[in-house]
Amino acid sequence: MTTIQTDVAIIGAGTAGLAAYRAVVAAGKRAVIIEGGPYGTTCARVGCMPSKLLIAAAEAAHEARHTSAFGVHIDGEIRIDGREVMARVRGERDRFVGFVVRSVENIPEADRIRGYATFVNDNELKIDDGTTVRAGRVVIATGSSPAVPPTFSVFGDRLIVNDDVFAWDDLPASVAVFGPGVIGLELGQALSRLGVRVRVFGKGGSVGPLTDPAIRAYAEQAFNQEFSLDTDARITDMQRDGDEAVISFVDAATGNTLTERFAYVLAATGRTPNVAKLGLANTSVTLDMRGVPVFDAETLQCGTAPIFLAGDANNILPLLHEAADEGRLAGENAATWPQVKAISRRAPLGVVFSDPQIAMVGKRHADLDEGTYVTGEVSFEDQGRSRVMLKHRGLMHVYADVESGRFLGAEWIGPRAENIAHLLAWSYQQGLTITEMLAMPFYHPVVEEGLRTALRDADARLVQARVKLAA
Repeated sequence: MTTIQTDVAIIGAGTAGLAAYRAVVAAGKRAVIIEGGPYGTTCARVGCMPSKLLIAAAEAAHEARHTSAFGVHIDGEIRIDGREVMARVRGERDRFVGFVVRSVENIPEADRIRGYATFVNDNELKIDDGTTVRAGRVVIATGSSPAVPPTFSVFGDRLIVNDDVFAWDDLPASVAVFGPGVIGLELGQALSRLGVRVRVFGKGGSVGPLTDPAIRAYAEQAFNQEFSLDTDARITDMQRDGDEAVISFVDAATGNTLTERFAYVLAATGRTPNVAKLGLANTSVTLDMRGVPVFDAETLQCGTAPIFLAGDANNILPLLHEAADEGRLAGENAATWPQVKAISRRAPLGVVFSDPQIAMVGKRHADLDEGTYVTGEVSFEDQGRSRVMLKHRGLMHVYADVESGRFLGAEWIGPRAENIAHLLAWSYQQGLTITEMLAMPFYHPVVEEGLRTALRDADARLVQARVKLAA
């Protein structure tokens, strides 16, 4: 049996793991990176990139159907070839994965270990091929997997997760989606626009990551104009019948119980960290009720052990740029342990690539203390450039601190939210006030003028709030 000695062992060759490896090497220490599954990050293989490829096809189909309002008429039926759609999704996805695989394969072969690792103790790992890795420190960067409620097992092979969608050769006739979060909304709407009959079931009234009640209500109404979305569904029965999933539910509009059949059920019901098979019980770390190590969110260290938890495996902010930042810090701290430093996080930023897009920047509405902030609002329904493009569905709220006038955050649904979100994230990270933001240039005519309207509304409300406080 082989024994490998190293300064740092990194479990997982995804975004966080690769960043950790590079950080350790840059610090002049030896690192090995261990991966049992296929190379290629979650983002490239089954996440960000393939989902955007499917969304791009859906947008093309949607635009082709909605040209007549501009006086542009397309004669004949818009035909969607599901096999061609999925062939492009898989082909381009494989290109993106290839870039990642090549970057991993550029790592010296002696530093790459293929296999699944389990802890023997804090400093020793056993690989499933019998190899022993002895490391001064360990970084866990094993990512996460879709979490599926046990009750969904009734659907058998009619049950899928987002990973499975990108393996399809063709588009199915119908899909029931459970979970109107980021994944459920993006895939649900894309499939609907590609001609798939879609019904999305939610729980508790949530729509994506939104916490502002007014924005959430607007989003629910907007999406229901395209496909059926029940954000607090009452399911009365679920079963499998032949090659179909059969779901009975109470119709939100009529109160009647309906039964519908679907080719597939897509469980978009959250994700769980991939830590169950790591043998963490053999270490000195404390585990929470989910079996995930208790760790310091600032240093990513698990208790006092020489073990660090980074990326989706810690489930703080499951986003690619956050995973890269965490991986880098975990690698740096592992290289310098027992001296560790805290992470310097970027401005909170999230985007849902639906249409209209959803975005959140800075503090969420749910994080704000009543009476300490004002809300500036804009509707995109009458915003000039938005109406020109017939992309005028949307509502935005920006939040400002009453005392300082500083921009606190925003939640909204609207056109080109992915672009506006970056402007706001930069403003938040620089600590700008509403007044300072309004002093920035706004070209005409652009969608960003809608943001200016919201900022002006916030500015006026700040004046009112201060007058009220002074009275």
